[in-house]
Amino acid sequence: MDREQLASEVASIRWWHTIDLGNGIVTPGVDDSRAKLDFVRMPADLSGRSVLDVGAWDGFFSFEAERRGARRVLATDSFSWGEGGWGSKQGFELARRALGSRVEDRDIDVLDLSPEAVGVFDEVLFLGVLYHMRDPLLALEKVASVTGQRLILETHIELAQSKKPVMVFFPAQELADDATNWWGPNPAAVEAMLRAVGFRRVECVASQLRRSSLPARLAHGTYNMLTKGWSLFETQGYGRMAFHAWK
Repeated sequence: MDREQLASEVASIRWWHTIDLGNGIVTPGVDDSRAKLDFVRMPADLSGRSVLDVGAWDGFFSFEAERRGARRVLATDSFSWGEGGWGSKQGFELARRALGSRVEDRDIDVLDLSPEAVGVFDEVLFLGVLYHMRDPLLALEKVASVTGQRLILETHIELAQSKKPVMVFFPAQELADDATNWWGPNPAAVEAMLRAVGFRRVECVASQLRRSSLPARLAHGTYNMLTKGWSLFETQGYGRMAFHAWK
């Protein structure tokens, strides 16, 4: 594929991930994907490892796992590959061709994952998916069933100050004006769920909570009090966290 043709095809697709395809062509993704690599603490060396990327979308993390030496990578998705989201599978397929990648793909819902359906993998990536699941504990149970050693999970977090495991339910479009965002677990809830589905050790490896300025906290708190009836305490400590969990 020559550069002009590749650039034309890239321009015709709506991208989520920002992927360097070579020859000076980088996909115009909404997501600053490379910045998340350090945040989720993806191992620098995956030599000999098998990797499952659940909710792969355009495949940035799948291709990165391959680049870091994984012997086998399987990218799975369903919603973002054409079952109702604004994305499609075109980005993944184009990136795979442009990169000459051997990453495998499987159209399968999270709740259909099982050892019989996809196998068991050394490393499983579950990035930015948990809070989209209507049944998060069941989703984690399915993901745990195909995790051989480690799960790397990244998710939206709410109520970070609470020591009790709790989750905020978003029945409409309260979170980022997106009706596919259902839950905001707190860190204690994420850890408790991971342990409940069979992980013996859980570690929070990165946290990005929005506590940067008092005016911003007050504005966010006032909005949530007026629109959701939450107390000021309940509106604080939201953002993103990444966890590693081992069998």
